[in-house]
Amino acid sequence: MTPLVSRLSRLWAIMRKPRAAVGSGHRRQAASQEGRQKHAKSNSQAKPSACDGLARQPEEVVLQASVSPYHLFRDVAEVTAFRRSLLSWYDQEKRDLPWRRRAEDEVDPDRRAYAVWVSEVMLQQTQVATVINYYTGWMQKWPTLQDLASASLEEVNQLWAGLGYYSRGRRLQEGARKVVEELGGHMPRTAETLQQLLPGVGRYTAGAIASIAFGQATGVVDGNVARVLCRVRAIGADPSSTLVSQRLWGLAQQLVDPARPGDFNQAAMELGATVCTPQRPLCSQCPVQSLCRARQRVEREQLLASRSLSGNPDVEECALNTGQCQLCLPASEPWDQTLGVVNFPRKASRKPPREESSATCVVEQPGALGGAQILLVQRPNSGLLAGLWEFPSVTWEPSEQLQRKALLQELQRWAGPLPATRLRHLGEVVHTFSHIKLTYQVYGLALEGQTPVTTVPAGARWLTQEEFHTAAVSTAMKKVFRVYQGQQPGTCKGSKRSQVSSPCSRKKPCMGQQVLDNFFRPHISTDASNLNSAAQ
Repeated sequence: MTPLVSRLSRLWAIMRKPRAAVGSGHRRQAASQEGRQKHAKSNSQAKPSACDGLARQPEEVVLQASVSPYHLFRDVAEVTAFRRSLLSWYDQEKRDLPWRRRAEDEVDPDRRAYAVWVSEVMLQQTQVATVINYYTGWMQKWPTLQDLASASLEEVNQLWAGLGYYSRGRRLQEGARKVVEELGGHMPRTAETLQQLLPGVGRYTAGAIASIAFGQATGVVDGNVARVLCRVRAIGADPSSTLVSQRLWGLAQQLVDPARPGDFNQAAMELGATVCTPQRPLCSQCPVQSLCRARQRVEREQLLASRSLSGNPDVEECALNTGQCQLCLPASEPWDQTLGVVNFPRKASRKPPREESSATCVVEQPGALGGAQILLVQRPNSGLLAGLWEFPSVTWEPSEQLQRKALLQELQRWAGPLPATRLRHLGEVVHTFSHIKLTYQVYGLALEGQTPVTTVPAGARWLTQEEFHTAAVSTAMKKVFRVYQGQQPGTCKGSKRSQVSSPCSRKKPCMGQQVLDNFFRPHISTDASNLNSAAQ
């Protein structure tokens, strides 16, 4: 039997084994707090494996067989060089960010972990520049886990308003309460126990907290790190796929510096955010460009294009470059010379958000102290924008008549009898959430000349405009309110808002004026008001 046939036979035998014979990758939670502590202690002392504790499955054997060493780090020298270059660059170029300062200065490990946790949750799907002020305000208001645990959800939503992905704030508080009430105020110390015990903490967030706050040598993969790894190892397949994601986590675990795991992980994220960017990477400023296979591929393609070399350039490439490698660029999307290193990785097209429509109404009445008040109602405690406040809204109806009827019924449910004739359509607002593109048809209703509504059911409240801007309302509702303000459908007496009339509220000119206006209109080129006054 030839060596090749022998290897294939062994591989087939492994693949035919029952899954239970190979092992299970499921995590087991300790039955008691003592058990959890022992489990955490043993994990923190054990050296992490290349696959972050996951047992080897038959699928992984197949993956190894279909991945060329070209996409891996093959020796200690290469890994050491990568660590040294990246950390040296980070020490000189890292941005001064409030969560980094707090993590470096904080002595108490639980407060340090909490500070990292807050920053990592806020930074999910949100730019650093946006997060800075929110983070600073949050830590000033709730500097410890105990402070956050004692806060109300209303307070959390109020401070989170405008940051988006509102369930993050709610889960963060739920986690703080669990730490305080069930874990004695102490954060879990390892990535595994953080992910097991805290609501809303996934693999990435757990790894970031464990490495930065507790010094656990565990790798992390977020969008920035995935992009860096894909380019450094010329991985062109979709990084969100299970197969590629597994490989990226393995690479991250292999590379993380055991002496400085938190700094290394932050350095990898920093590199992706500031240098190895999605569209215009600054390759000349990259500290690991000499190890970057994407850069080597660009240079090879440039040499081939210039025809300055006879035959093939002496540049390493994937040994399985025959359409079989599951990490290379897909055959359906070959190398694009105009993209350069941005060829890596190629992302699958995102599914467009589903489209929905809603009708919402800003109801305004004169306030008891002279200012105007607007009606807000609270959303359910689950689902989209859970627990936030909004203007009364209903699902969009196909006809205007049905829409007005449904909206008036909803308004009267909260505020009692209302004058239907004053309900006016003002425009629309389109706001895209993570998975929904929602179009709001905006209505306005001003309650002038009638007794103000002073009592409302639970789940509704009247707020001044100043209170509205600091309340727990979404960005979409602030857009709706701007449309209402711009249209000025009617101003309540005593309102401090400037009086701006809408077109239909202007006084209709007399018949003689209309004749003169129609006569002069074709010849008006500049100041119509002067001509009108002369005609009078």
